Amino acid sequence: MIFQQVSKLKDKTEKSIFIELVTVYIRLVEVFCEKNHLEQIPGEGGEIGERCGRQIDGSAEQAGRKLVHELCSIGVISGKDELPELRNVLAGQYLPFLHAVQTAMFYEDMMDGLLDKLYNSRRRKLQDNSRQETALSMVDFFCGAGGLSLGFIQQGFRVRLANDIEDVCIRTYRYNHPELPSGRVIQGDIKEIVDRAEEYIGQDIDVVVGGPPCQGFSEANRQRVIDDPRNKLYKYFVKAVERIAPRFVVMENVKGMLKVADQVVEDYGKLRAGRNGQNYSYLVDYRILNSQYFSVAQSRERLIYIAVRSDIAREKNLTPGRIFDEIETGCEGNKTYILMDALRDIRSLEAPRIKNQNEIDSEACGKKIDVNPFENHTNPYLDLINQGRKIPFVFNHKARYLSDVNYEIYRRLDQGDDATDEKIRDIMPYAHRNHCFKDKYYKLIADRPSRTITAHLKMDCHSHIHPYQVRSLTPREAARVQSFPDDYLFLGAYLKTYMQIGNAVPPVMARAIAQVIKRYLVS
Repeated sequence: MIFQQVSKLKDKTEKSIFIELVTVYIRLVEVFCEKNHLEQIPGEGGEIGERCGRQIDGSAEQAGRKLVHELCSIGVISGKDELPELRNVLAGQYLPFLHAVQTAMFYEDMMDGLLDKLYNSRRRKLQDNSRQETALSMVDFFCGAGGLSLGFIQQGFRVRLANDIEDVCIRTYRYNHPELPSGRVIQGDIKEIVDRAEEYIGQDIDVVVGGPPCQGFSEANRQRVIDDPRNKLYKYFVKAVERIAPRFVVMENVKGMLKVADQVVEDYGKLRAGRNGQNYSYLVDYRILNSQYFSVAQSRERLIYIAVRSDIAREKNLTPGRIFDEIETGCEGNKTYILMDALRDIRSLEAPRIKNQNEIDSEACGKKIDVNPFENHTNPYLDLINQGRKIPFVFNHKARYLSDVNYEIYRRLDQGDDATDEKIRDIMPYAHRNHCFKDKYYKLIADRPSRTITAHLKMDCHSHIHPYQVRSLTPREAARVQSFPDDYLFLGAYLKTYMQIGNAVPPVMARAIAQVIKRYLVS
């Protein structure tokens, strides 16, 4: 479930996660009312709110009982006796939360499922209704915020297990995938998951996907670079394939892994996976794929491995190379989208000029959750990433802080200019190291696919300066470039949203890969 009951919160971290979700609930109700020109119930004012609080704290009135029932349905409490603890944890957010919950109850028929992801009861119902044991199944290791999973889900796959070590990624994944039981989305070391795979996965799996980090590429003279201890996560991914014995494997990594690609092929060739009394081997191949050819508004080269289990290969007369050929053929005729396609139909913002403002919402600098004034605008790229849906709200569209020096650098640069440009020579703080920091500053070119969105954006965004506005890309703009839908909310601290987005596989690219693999699972 998305909420832990307030009485079960064990430490400050769990309480802060709880408060963040409550804040999201409050804000969603606020923007719903703003968009529809409605007043919150019971209305503005501390006096009414205090009366509401007294009702449920000390009265058996019908309104109070209904509100307690709703809070239990959300999952924040298990009964009326936990209200004092809820008040204590939420502090100043307690009465605004009660206002928001009452408002949501009053306008429930108008809200069109807006809050469903924040109700334990509604998530449970969705999970019960979506239990399709015959559905195509997948497991996602190193799932991050869920880009690779999303592409496969959009092609009809059902996730049986998702795992990542980053807590904030798991929280984002859980929020955006309410159809998955929380026990199937696990934060922790892959080693612990692999060693207990049977406890999590009780059936045959069609596809295992993932992008294991590999870091030990520097010692090029070593015979088996892939055996470097720093690549142990890759080794556990291979072990997971051996334990689970999926019909297909899709492994994604950085282009730099190409130098050990043949060693990876060798490792897969040695695999002997056992399941249901059968032993299987795998055929594997790899190619560099660029997301721009999948109609993602970004030039992002990634090394993709595809493995096919031996019995499937024989039955379908299939090789991984044939799958890659079909994936690449499917890209022929695809429209190439440019950066500006992703940046259209979204509000202009100003960069905050005062430090420590990134977490604060404002009209000028943006809000974590806001009304989408462009809901009814047509845009082919947004139609692609949003699958034709009109999305009334926009998430994570907030500009990042700029110092005076960086503001002036951003202002002077033209599209395509970098840190070596003469226009900023007098104020460039890294001028003496331009030989290695050439890309430290770069203003993006509007009429080309964006340069690669990376996790480094959490450190600074100087390499991704907006082509027209004096600021860097917002997390939402970066997410659009990555082809995430506009209603995919990234939880956690502002800077960590960049990390989640930059590490992800573009969902539209994943969707195309899943589409080809799906043909061989349903035919």
